[in-house]
Amino acid sequence: MSTGLAIFVKTPGLSPIKTRLAAAIGRLRAEQFHRLAAACAAATAQAAGETITPYWAVAEAEGLHDAQWLSLPRLAQGEGDLGVRMARVYDQLLARHGSVLLIGADIPQVQPVDLVQAAAAACVGNAPWVLGPTADGGFWLVGGRSPIPAAAWLDTPWSQPDTAARFCDALRPAPTRLAVLRDVDTYEDLRIMLAGLRTLSEPTTEQRTLLQSLHHWDNGGLKVRRTPDYNVDAI
Repeated sequence: MSTGLAIFVKTPGLSPIKTRLAAAIGRLRAEQFHRLAAACAAATAQAAGETITPYWAVAEAEGLHDAQWLSLPRLAQGEGDLGVRMARVYDQLLARHGSVLLIGADIPQVQPVDLVQAAAAACVGNAPWVLGPTADGGFWLVGGRSPIPAAAWLDTPWSQPDTAARFCDALRPAPTRLAVLRDVDTYEDLRIMLAGLRTLSEPTTEQRTLLQSLHHWDNGGLKVRRTPDYNVDAI
């Protein structure tokens, strides 16, 4: 059974990127982080084995042909709130593959083994669904081999401390749970993620590139100037 894996991205210049993070480190640096973190996710997915087929799920119709997303097949997220867009991509991939994984582009510390475990749970786990919770109450991954009830997509309050719990309430049986990870929404998340990246025993080239870029931001302290348009042209 093959697994289609969609990495949800926005295109810098076409959509606001990581607005809470941008308020702390500047818009251009937040956009750079998004690009580098997305590259980490793609490399990790490609290293997870031939049974996983990665895609970019692009937020904007105009972004589907942007140069930075040409490395993988592309899917349009389409219109609607996050739940509607995730449901659309999930259903598209379920029609193409035996199972589906959806992830964000803001967990660059994910490793191939994490995705292999998620795919195994999605394909043959006791439950038809799998979910990777985040430390803030959301989730970094959702997937499965069966359709997800519309109520899970439509009735879940997004970006709330009980997002994952409310999503799971609509799924019976409850999904298989993966390890809790921290996605990057805020300045503090970025610092904690950086510490996690440094502990990886075999980081990918893309993870090393992200580490080097973050290190250059004030020599790894991330004590960056709080301005909406911090100049990163020289980084």
